[in-house]
Amino acid sequence: MAERHTIEITEFEEGRRLDRLLKKYLPGAPLSLIYRLIRKDVKVNGRRASQNVLLCLGDVVEIALPESALGELSARKAGNGRAKRQFKVVYEDEAVLAVSKPFGLLTHGDDREKKDTLANQVTDYLIASGGFDPRRNPTFSPAPANRLDRNTTGLVLFGKTLPALQALAALVRGGGDVRVGKYYLAVTKGEIRTSLSFSDNMVRIEEEGKTVTLPDGAEDGRLMKTEIRPVSAGKGYSLVEARLITGRTHQIRVQLAAAGYPIAGDRKYGDPQLNARLLKQLGLKAQMLHSWRLEFPELEGALNGVSGKTLTAAPPKEFEETAARLGLKIADKR
Repeated sequence: MAERHTIEITEFEEGRRLDRLLKKYLPGAPLSLIYRLIRKDVKVNGRRASQNVLLCLGDVVEIALPESALGELSARKAGNGRAKRQFKVVYEDEAVLAVSKPFGLLTHGDDREKKDTLANQVTDYLIASGGFDPRRNPTFSPAPANRLDRNTTGLVLFGKTLPALQALAALVRGGGDVRVGKYYLAVTKGEIRTSLSFSDNMVRIEEEGKTVTLPDGAEDGRLMKTEIRPVSAGKGYSLVEARLITGRTHQIRVQLAAAGYPIAGDRKYGDPQLNARLLKQLGLKAQMLHSWRLEFPELEGALNGVSGKTLTAAPPKEFEETAARLGLKIADKR
């Protein structure tokens, strides 16, 4: 016999679509069942609702399901704390967590690695610290608002509530006038002694996992813009600060390589001969790229805690040592 189960919408679910809420609440249910439930067995505030209705704080969602079916469909693995914590906490408040990601760790899972990821490690940390309770919030999991490549280190932002995650994602995308300032440090081949400004149209070649720039004058593709400021240069190398104006995949790596200044150690877009030499001489195995500073504008609401703040994450020890051996002065970055 079907029983009525209720979900009261809190700040963790506010603004979520009904179908997406149910998919989170019933992770074992196929989408076909989710949509059938919405048509026949789900009510919002006592009334039928469409699958794409946006839920508000205080709304009550009712689901008619047998207890046995609910238990089977809502089975969910909580963080178990067994994943070794590799990240460093840079900043935390009730809604936002900023961490520094180490080398070699995926932000999200992929086809080869689903368990030991930054997202899972952060969830385990928040459960252990009391910052997140999956039993009280079965339809939401803390998630990153920005993503770094496996071998890029530095700052990643997590939303601890749904409103914070949505606001962070919009801020990181920077589609409007309000955006977060995103700054990276990179070590490149060649000596860059003046500021550079890159503006290119790009396309992704998904089967190759690469981003490519289009010829000047091309009207298709998506715009990517980066500003480069030299920090230190000499002996055929540069340390630069790159400011992202847009946020395309591999943007800094692609544009520096296209300009003749590939990032040292970059296996996808870099100089193979240079990489082989640096591997032999310095043991360098991946690109010298680090997300080191985030500057927040004045904000209200869910992101009030980070309003006007600047968050920084120092480069890893290996980054600093390699730069120093190439004759570059990390201390000048500030």
